[in-house]
Amino acid sequence: MKKLLLFSFIASCCLICSSVSAQFSRPVSIGAGAGGTINLTDMGNVESKFAFYGEFDYLITPFISVGLHGEKGTLAGNGYESEFKNRYFAGNINGKVRVGQFLDGAENYSYYTLKANTLSRILSNIYVGAGAGLVKNRIAKNISPLYANYLESVGGEISKDAGEIHFVVPLNVGVDIPFGRTLYGPQWAINVNYQHTLTFNDNLDGVINSKNDQYGFVSLGVKYALFNRK
Repeated sequence: MKKLLLFSFIASCCLICSSVSAQFSRPVSIGAGAGGTINLTDMGNVESKFAFYGEFDYLITPFISVGLHGEKGTLAGNGYESEFKNRYFAGNINGKVRVGQFLDGAENYSYYTLKANTLSRILSNIYVGAGAGLVKNRIAKNISPLYANYLESVGGEISKDAGEIHFVVPLNVGVDIPFGRTLYGPQWAINVNYQHTLTFNDNLDGVINSKNDQYGFVSLGVKYALFNRK
């Protein structure tokens, strides 16, 4: 995980120092990437695992987007002489708002790109977002009898459903760094993102106790813009 974060930071710095521009002027973008997951479940010892994603975004303005996000990866952890591995699938619909929407000149994208300095262009691509979706579990677990007895004594249980589908809310923070120049603005972008996913049950790890499970996903990806805004 530390190597992934370092790689993301270095890649971002390299692109910032090169040709940086404001967020896409084109109305549609597609993207893909990969990174590491961090589970926040009943088994407290976290094992960072791999996940990858694909996404489709429609830009209402160059700084506000709605999109679809699909994700496949693994969550894993251990503790109390027990362990689990969840090879999950997830998908969501989400919205993102970038800082550029609130900067002077955002209503006139062409004028903004001409007058903005490098710092403003970088800041304009930082975003926050939220969405709603589903996750499909594929849980394999090895639970010790002592831990199972403990769970029963505090009102918890070992889940009998290793493949349920349930509702999630993903929260995102990140930055898009467009690069390259065309007549209609940049067509490629590097994306660095942290997604924190809230669940509304307690079964990402096959153990049901008092608190709902959560997980994080740190990713590095690339985006490609399509079509020209009329």
